Amino acid sequence: MPKKPLRVLMLSWEYPPHVVGGLGAHVGALAPALARAGVHVHVVTPRLKGGEPSEPLCANARATRRRALPPSVFRVEPPVNRLDNFFADVQQTNLNLGEQAQTLYDRIGGFDLIHAHDWLVAFAATALKRLHKTPLLATIHATERGRGRGALHGEMSHAINGTEWWLTYEAWRVITCSQFMHDEVRDYFNVPLDKIDVVPNGVDTAPFDALDAVDLTDFRARWARPDERIVFNVGRVVEEKGAHLIVEAAPRVLAEMPNVKFIIAGKGWLVDRWRQRVWELGVQDKVNIAGFVSDPDRDRLLKVADAAIFPSLYEPFGIVALEAMAAKCPVIVSEVGGLKEVVQHDVTGVTIYPNNVESLAWGMLYTLRDPARARERAARAYRMVKREYNWDRIAEKTLAIYERIVRERARTAW
Repeated sequence: MPKKPLRVLMLSWEYPPHVVGGLGAHVGALAPALARAGVHVHVVTPRLKGGEPSEPLCANARATRRRALPPSVFRVEPPVNRLDNFFADVQQTNLNLGEQAQTLYDRIGGFDLIHAHDWLVAFAATALKRLHKTPLLATIHATERGRGRGALHGEMSHAINGTEWWLTYEAWRVITCSQFMHDEVRDYFNVPLDKIDVVPNGVDTAPFDALDAVDLTDFRARWARPDERIVFNVGRVVEEKGAHLIVEAAPRVLAEMPNVKFIIAGKGWLVDRWRQRVWELGVQDKVNIAGFVSDPDRDRLLKVADAAIFPSLYEPFGIVALEAMAAKCPVIVSEVGGLKEVVQHDVTGVTIYPNNVESLAWGMLYTLRDPARARERAARAYRMVKREYNWDRIAEKTLAIYERIVRERARTAW
């Protein structure tokens, strides 16, 4: 007799097309991979940047029995009356998430477990856990204290930190995306070691593989001259991503290699400040603070770049480094957080000292001066991500945790 598929309610603040950072990319790839593995998973998320109110998780998603609901994503409208407080807005939106989830409980007949991603859905997740006595699994993608590099700033920061602690306390088990985050969750929230599992992020190489057969000469010409080497960075324009250090390092690199073009892409409140600094340094012809670029253009830039650099000050994992590796682009990363677990120095990339302009300049020059060796590192990195960081493998590891929780719940009185 075939094994009954697990029924999983997944709650996430981000889901494509609403992707702010690694969380949205993670859930947007993991949920369909779980559906392909046979998990009856339903994602409930706020409808913050469009998308259909409901849709199948993947093209081949099917109901597991007659009149059942196939694996799907449900986008819930946020409250009409927004408050002047993000934390309070999150709480109000969680009420709507909880209502949609309750509708699914009634229609499906219950879930085997709830999988919550980060504190932003903790309120709905814990309420449903208690109401239905359904075990809760929490994935912690980052922490407020970590973003503050060990400090909490202001009342909201303390409230978020408290909610993160509460979510890890309520959870049956906790997943982190790196050993670095494992240690952070253990230290900040006193989570028992035997309650934490490490499951990395993944990457799909297919969009980048498809570009191998595409002539990108004209696209590249939009960004740099034929004789210029491209150094590319993409990410949220916030202090913790460290892209401002690229601006500071640019004059040092250009003094030795004048034919370099720096492209820094992403959205954030620091864009204008960085553009002003570029002018102050007199490198406006060589440093392009590009702002937002579409996902297809980001993928093409990773394919045409001579190096991708991610000098983060805090990085729980660094999924964008995996994307660069999937594009066979030589990577340079700061030796922090999850980045140093993904990139092995001089084997799959180059690592540099964090928050160090001199080390950053060295890493770029070291990579650009020896393109043959850089390509060798990129080839090894591509083989590694193809083998170890594909989403079907990540889904298998996640499913093993689901099955463990369900077995333990079956033996537990509640």
